Parts: sequence; structure tokens; C-alpha cells
Amino acid sequence: MQIEIGQHLINRLKEININHIFGVPGDYNMPLLDMIEDDPETVWGNNANELNASYAADGYARIRGAGAVVTTFGVGELSAVNGLAGSYSEMLPVIHIVGTPSTKSQKKKAMLHHTLGDGDFDVFYRMSEMISCASSHLQINNAIAEIDRVISQSFLKKRTGYIGIPIDLIMAKVEVPEIKPLQLSLAKNAVQTQEIALKVVTDAISKAEHPVIVVDGCVLRHGATEIVQEFVTRSGFPTYVAPMGKGAVDESLDSYRGCYSGNITLEGIDKEIKKADLIIEVGSIKSDFNTGNFSYALDRSKTITLHSFATIVFLAEYQKVSMLEFLPLLTASLPKEPRVFNLGPRDKPLPIQPGTEITQNYLWNKVPEFMDENAIICAETGTSEFASFNMSAPKGATYITQFLWGSIGYTVGAALGAAIADRKRRVYLFVGDGSFQLTAQEVSVYLHHGITPVIFLLNNDGYLIEKLIHGPHRAYNNFQMWQYSKALDFFGAHLERNIKEGCSKVGFEGKVETRDQFESAMKEVQASPDKIHFLELIMPRFDAPRELELLVATSENR
Repeated sequence: MQIEIGQHLINRLKEININHIFGVPGDYNMPLLDMIEDDPETVWGNNANELNASYAADGYARIRGAGAVVTTFGVGELSAVNGLAGSYSEMLPVIHIVGTPSTKSQKKKAMLHHTLGDGDFDVFYRMSEMISCASSHLQINNAIAEIDRVISQSFLKKRTGYIGIPIDLIMAKVEVPEIKPLQLSLAKNAVQTQEIALKVVTDAISKAEHPVIVVDGCVLRHGATEIVQEFVTRSGFPTYVAPMGKGAVDESLDSYRGCYSGNITLEGIDKEIKKADLIIEVGSIKSDFNTGNFSYALDRSKTITLHSFATIVFLAEYQKVSMLEFLPLLTASLPKEPRVFNLGPRDKPLPIQPGTEITQNYLWNKVPEFMDENAIICAETGTSEFASFNMSAPKGATYITQFLWGSIGYTVGAALGAAIADRKRRVYLFVGDGSFQLTAQEVSVYLHHGITPVIFLLNNDGYLIEKLIHGPHRAYNNFQMWQYSKALDFFGAHLERNIKEGCSKVGFEGKVETRDQFESAMKEVQASPDKIHFLELIMPRFDAPRELELLVATSENR
């Protein structure tokens, strides 16, 4: 049988649950965009720029398991690199597809537009190799196999993949004897090693008087929330999440105790962790922001760590014993009745303090009252991200943050991808004024696709996290004030032409300065889930969440 190379690529993306492909048109990729637009099962992203498109693909991957972005050679692909490096860093399989000049022009080393003028057509490919687990610049004789290799490796390793496709190969037909499904299953654990590890771990559990579980971000990346939930429920052990693991555990469980992040942890939670005589870490990511600037007080001699690639019991490592296969076996080995621990009420943040201003303390205590179940909560780097991990989550909530890469403006694009990935779930975007100025154009794309997120613009007049670290009164930490609450209007939400073409319906849009105004606005938001809402929250200039203040106090960059 014969198949066009571009169509095979689209088919393989659909095979890993990608039906929306983000990106920006360019003259080297447009034949592929024709195919995407003509395919009844795929939708083109129509992004404002390549950086935002890469953020959108990242957000989509956090909900669907994988994402894709299409750019053009040179100028387009380099604009997306920051977002793709973030996906690599945060372990997300985003496939970067780049339309490149024709094989004829490349062979001639022609001095084409979007090149460096030196005849090197692999220079940008080599750059992206450094932030990809698999990459390829396709040739006619290997295109099918290379597409399959890059996509499979990216999906299995949870890292970005790069595919450069010359424009003349997009519609080229190649002969293929048979197209088999992609191999997307991890290798089985080493049987004997796993049996030994299981015996050692169950023995340690049986001897522990105060065992605890700490769940982290790799559980989310590997889609392991269900098997973790079963382990948590059957064991009955007190369970905590790290900041990057927020959303991986049902917070309504009696055994859920809160978020652990080293020295910025709530005092009661910190005491419970320190009392433990056995700590079971699941999917840990030991980055600075995820561990309170490396202040985790976890004694390795009483810690069991379950990873996707190995199981570590105290100081012994069992290679190729993945938590994905090991954890269900461990759960099955536990007593059928969960153990009971009487730890008392769960420690929670300081309750709402008196006043009329919208403070960090008020906002993060109050806003969960107005959120839907199964919410997708996008919390931008800075105040929102740090405040979010101690907020009370709605049941079934997913959190989208970027604790490791930390590129400001990321959530504006990521919220688009997340909302498109699952239109049945309501998206709540919390973004600071400074971050919003980097990626605000993507609000136009929200409207274009008819999505209906609730946007909270936290206006504290400047880069607060930077002010807390260094230069609180320096000019470089301030910027031009915008009329943020008029963003939807500026991006065409009320134009008759856009309304006729399916633009999002608009609900609340305005500036919110007091608590009474906030609660009134949120009642309107609750009553209109089919509309997009934009709340510009006026907040005290130097007011910061407790967690951020504690982290900054130990920053080496002050």
C-alpha cells in the first residue's frame, strides 16, 4: 500500500490521542496544514505565535497525555524552543514538527530565506536535538520508520520529540508493506529483581509504626494516578503531595494530609513527616521549588522511592523495577483492611483575615468555594503557583503549573491547550499582570476557538516574585500599566463578525477591587459556565503568599 508521508504523521499523532495540533503557518509547512485542515478528525490551533503554540501543546499534553506543535523552518521553530525546553524539562511528550526547505534546495545549499545564509540546513535541527529525547530530519527512504521511532520514544520517555519534514516530502507517497500500531508499552520489569524488591518493601511496611506516602509529579506524567489512589486507599497511610504532585491524590480522602515542600510546609504537616519511621515516595522530582529550596528533611535510611525506571529501598537500588508494574503488586500484598491513624484535623493555611482588600490570604481561601468539580486550575509562575499548593482543591481537580521550568506567561498558552483537550471541564487561569504581558495575544485564540475559561488577572502592579528576591523598588521590576479588564473587547469578543463565526460568549469582564465585588462577580461566573469571564483583581502591591515569602527567604539569588 501507499501513503503520503504527511498523512502518516497525522495518523500517528491521532494514535497517541492528539486531535488538535497547535502552531503557526509558514511557507515551508503549509501543505501539511492543508492535510490537517482537511482531516475530519484533526483541528488546527490557529495560535498567535509559536511560543504560545508550544505552551498550548504542553497544556494539551498534561490533559491528553501528548501534544503536538507545527512550526516553520528557522524563524518559527526557534520561537517555540523556550516552550519545548519547558516540556522536556517537565517530562511531557510534545512532538515538534518543523516544515523545512525542499530536499533539492537543501542539496544545493541554496541561500534561502529563514536560513543563516551558510547552506547549513541542519543547524536548527541540531539545536533541538539537545532538548529532544528523539529527533529526525526526514528523508524519503526513512520517513515512515523515523516518524514512528520519534513519536514512540517521545511517548514512552515522556520527553519532547523533533521531526523535520522537507516541504516536498509532505505529500510524497511511499510504499509500505503494512502499518502496525505503534509500540507504546514499557518493557516488563525484571521478574527476579521485582520479587526481591517486593519482599523487602513489604517487610519494611510490616515493621513500620508511622509510615507515610509522598506523591509527586512523575505520577501525573505517567498517568499513574489510579494505581496510586488504590495504594493510598488500601494502605490507609497518611498521604501527602509535593507541589508538582498536586492533583494526583483525591483530597477528600481521610488519609490525605496536605502538601509537603521542605521548609515552606505548613507546621503541622512538617511535624507529621518528621515523625514518620517509613517514607514511601512515589514519582519524586527533587527540584528546588518542589522541595523548598532543597530543604526536604527525608532520611534516606528510612525512605523507599518508587520511580518509573527503578525502585530504591533505603540505600539499595533495584534497577528496571518500574512503579507502574510494581505498585499494583505492592497494593495487592497489603492487608485488605486499611490501617487507621488518628492524627487529628488536617493542618490548613491561616483562615481569612478581616479586611476589604483582595489579599492573597483572602483569594486562595475563598476562590475554591466557587469552583466546579473536575476543574483544571492553571497557576502561573510566581504568587499563583506557590499559593495554589495549599489551597483546597475541588474534587477531581487537575493542576497545571511549571515549578521546574518556570517560564512566565506559560499558563496563558497552557490554559488554551488544556481547555481544548477536554471541553467538558472548566478551566480556571490565575496569572499575574507581568506574566500576562508576555503572552496576552493567546486570549484572542481562546475567543477564536469558543472556549470559556475563567481568567483571574492578579494585578499587583509589577513583577512581585522578582521584587521579593531583589530590587523591590527598582524600575526594572515595573512596567506599563494596561487596561487588563478590557482585554476581551480588544481581542474582538464583541465584534459581530467574530460572534457569527463562533467566538466565545462573554460573561463577567471588569475590574474587581473589593471582596464584596469579588463574591458578586463569582456568583455571575458560577451561573454562566458557557461563557468566558475576565476578572482583573486589584491586589496590594507587595502582598505575597506565605509559601513564596518563605521560599524567597532562602533563595541564593537575593
